[in-house]
Amino acid sequence: MKLADILQFSLNTLKSYPTRSFLIVLAMALGVAAVIVLTALGDGARRYVIQQFSSIGTNLIIVLPGRAETAGSFPGAAMGQTPRELTLEDARWLGYIPQIRRYAPLNVGAAELAGASRLREVTVLGSTVDLLPIRHMELAQGGFLNQGSENNAQIVLGAKLAKEFFPDGSAVGQRVRLADRRFIVSGVLTSQGETMGFNSDEIVIIPIYQAQALFNTTSLFRILIEVRNRSDIPTTKQAIQEMLIQRHDGEDDVTVITQDAVLSTFDRILNALTLGVAGIAAISLAVAGILVMNVMLVSVSQRTAEIGLFKAIGAQSHDIRYLFLAEATWLSMVGAIIGFILGQFGSLLIRIAYPLLPAWPPVWACIAGIIVAIGTGIIAGILPAIRASRLDPVKALGSK
Repeated sequence: MKLADILQFSLNTLKSYPTRSFLIVLAMALGVAAVIVLTALGDGARRYVIQQFSSIGTNLIIVLPGRAETAGSFPGAAMGQTPRELTLEDARWLGYIPQIRRYAPLNVGAAELAGASRLREVTVLGSTVDLLPIRHMELAQGGFLNQGSENNAQIVLGAKLAKEFFPDGSAVGQRVRLADRRFIVSGVLTSQGETMGFNSDEIVIIPIYQAQALFNTTSLFRILIEVRNRSDIPTTKQAIQEMLIQRHDGEDDVTVITQDAVLSTFDRILNALTLGVAGIAAISLAVAGILVMNVMLVSVSQRTAEIGLFKAIGAQSHDIRYLFLAEATWLSMVGAIIGFILGQFGSLLIRIAYPLLPAWPPVWACIAGIIVAIGTGIIAGILPAIRASRLDPVKALGSK
């Protein structure tokens, strides 16, 4: 028999058993769709985390007070010791490291913001002019703590706060009160929404000296550092640790975190998660393959006389094998295509329901799902095809 005849005949045979064919195709389609949707979720989560970390700055190094050990705490805490504070002087010395482009000392706290007959509690960041480029923030209006004015009573409002307090858009130049201190609004941030659980639209930023006076502290919460080149991050991290050890009387009492290290860890975890859920979904394809085999074996028993007739009129054993393999191929191929469409549609629904989650199915998952589905169907059809081809034509005809 010619290939075209085998394909046409096998297709017509499947059409004559619509319910059986539909159920097999549905099983295959659901398996492929599950692989695509679950990998889209896993890969979307990975991309979301990477985007969130990228949005807080690039080539970023963060210096924290206290040495974080594997136990997650400062080792001297059990003896009643406290970690040495990070100071503005520490930050200034780090600025002399050649690989560092800019740095921003940071204090964080909360205080009541009052102005234009309104009052609410806000998150307060104390920093310098370099915070804006390091954190990839932009101004919608005004200026940002102009260079050399750290001691001036200036304040920058988040976009939402500016809209709440000054709905007419005239925030710049207005006077507000933060706790017991008065400030002049020098700028308004562009709306950026929530990043890593932190809403930059509801913060205020004041000069670092003003923040330390407001919160009655001389220590820093963090030091954010931007390195000139990504390739310089490892050497810069080492230089930071060495300089702070020298300044802290030989004590290694700070923690230096690199953005790349955090991203790499999350990337490995989420990649493993994506592969894991893909493997779980692929089990459904194996189940669908077993279903194909069972149905095809039953089909051989039901069509024994038909197979005998074929052989009686001159069909060879390999023709019978090809017919049954063609049927299995049709079922798995149609199921894979429908599953691909369902998977893409399911991923689209996820993106519509959760716009922040880039749940785009990976190309490798789509290709792998289709190939595995077709391959599973063909492999599952081999045993029934061999069994059909070995039937004795005389006995097969006599079984009717």
